Amino acid sequence: MSHPMLQMTEEVATALTEGAPVVALESTIISHGMPYPRNVAMAREVEEIVRAEGAVPATIAVLDGQPRIGLDDDDLELLGSHPDVLKVSIRDLPYVVSRELHGATTVAATMRLAALAGIRVFVTGGLGGVHRGASATFDESADLIELAASDVAVVSAGVKSILDIGLTLERLETLGVPVVVHGSDEYPSFYSRSSGHPAPMRVDSPAQVAAMMRAKWELGLAGGMVVADPIPEADEIPAAEIAEVIDRALAEANERGVRGKEITPFLLGRIVELTDGASLTANIALVRNNARTGAAIARAYAGL
Repeated sequence: MSHPMLQMTEEVATALTEGAPVVALESTIISHGMPYPRNVAMAREVEEIVRAEGAVPATIAVLDGQPRIGLDDDDLELLGSHPDVLKVSIRDLPYVVSRELHGATTVAATMRLAALAGIRVFVTGGLGGVHRGASATFDESADLIELAASDVAVVSAGVKSILDIGLTLERLETLGVPVVVHGSDEYPSFYSRSSGHPAPMRVDSPAQVAAMMRAKWELGLAGGMVVADPIPEADEIPAAEIAEVIDRALAEANERGVRGKEITPFLLGRIVELTDGASLTANIALVRNNARTGAAIARAYAGL
């Protein structure tokens, strides 16, 4: 039964009632991840990819204080172009809902709302995690805590490469979150297929992911799963090449005193500038790839 505070589109509500495959999509990538109008065009394209792969897309956001599960074209346009859309993580949800504001949901907030709606598969670009230098700053994404709490499998191209990938994997292990890599023995690093870290576990098909999801939750093991789907080889930026760019962007962020929730959008935006748009092209390619994989996983899980 749907949560009373959620507003669903008829398409999503019908799919969930019938047990059809549904894929949750975040909205921060629309409002804070890409420039307008490319962000709106990308959001529509990803939804169409999910539909073409046999699943129902459910882009999640908060509009006028109402948590929304599934958006129409006008909603996507608002998210992509309105100047007052807040970036909303778990801690921000009560404020945005009670003040009847617009909010684009992060990975953590999208996971929580997807779980409340009964959606078990969520596709995003990259995961948050432990920031570099976290031993001094304690800067760690809420995504990690939410992965330990919400029963949702999250498909991404890995942890964002601006983060400390090794420490993030250690943290996920401590939290009991299964981390699997689709079709590779190495954990990817968002823009690149390699990270220098081995895959904690490997799966080679959406059916294997779906079987793990069922086994986990039937065993009573609460919380989500990380499904890392490496960016296609033709679209990646080699790890050594992007590492130099990331180091420069991090140095600039430190010089300017960028902190907290502003650090990730600053770094990603600066990396786009430093790569002359190549990182944005890679970002779009990996989101498309994740959408196909996520839809296939949702179909396999619905089939169980």
